[in-house]
Amino acid sequence: MGMTPRLGVNIDHVATLRQARGESYPSVVEAANVCLSNGADQITIHLREDRRHIQDTDVEAVRLVTKRYGKPLNLEIGCNQEIIDIAIATNPDWICLVPENRQERTTEGGLNLLDEKVFEKVKSTCETLKDKLPETLISLFLESDLSVLEKASQIKCDAVEIHTGDFARAHLNGEDYERYLSDYKKAQDFLESKKIGCHAGHGLTLESVKPLLEMKLFVEYNIGHWIICQAVFDGLGKVVSDLNQLFEGNQL
Repeated sequence: MGMTPRLGVNIDHVATLRQARGESYPSVVEAANVCLSNGADQITIHLREDRRHIQDTDVEAVRLVTKRYGKPLNLEIGCNQEIIDIAIATNPDWICLVPENRQERTTEGGLNLLDEKVFEKVKSTCETLKDKLPETLISLFLESDLSVLEKASQIKCDAVEIHTGDFARAHLNGEDYERYLSDYKKAQDFLESKKIGCHAGHGLTLESVKPLLEMKLFVEYNIGHWIICQAVFDGLGKVVSDLNQLFEGNQL
């Protein structure tokens, strides 16, 4: 028996619903509980600079839930000093560095490491995090472009999370997505040669994750928006449980 790929559930949009009314519900703590008790391997949250969904107090609250289950917390952050300080204080299992732009509706792509200023900022952030949090693992949210991945291999990171948004949209629209699969395979081969973990995230659904699982491309998948949307109809526990069963049937 091989290893089952890890299912990370991003619960940001439970907080989006809560913030829409400024109420205390729905609870992100309860969401984390339900996800982990239904087979999720980790919880992912993004503390954005504009605090549009996850709030500072949520980070510690969700961290306590993941600790209770003995499962990782994956904290997504931009390279902003105030947010980095919160990440250091929280000491999560994983930190995923992502680009942030106040105007965007959601993260629109990977970090552009080909831009020298971005590269230096990400490199120094990783060095700071490794110094302050030696046990915490770091991933970088990137496109599957080999020139970008080559730059990533010059940074102290443990994994790369490949931005799967364009693939997921093509899949959803019934367009040809083979070129994405071939790009992801090349990315996987390159990252494995550098001993860097290969993760995936953004825009994935139960259907679009299937070809990725079948090709055994990634060791970890972070899925959020679709899970929370589908939970409106099926309930959060069932959606996570169905995904978990799919993952267990597609061992690496």
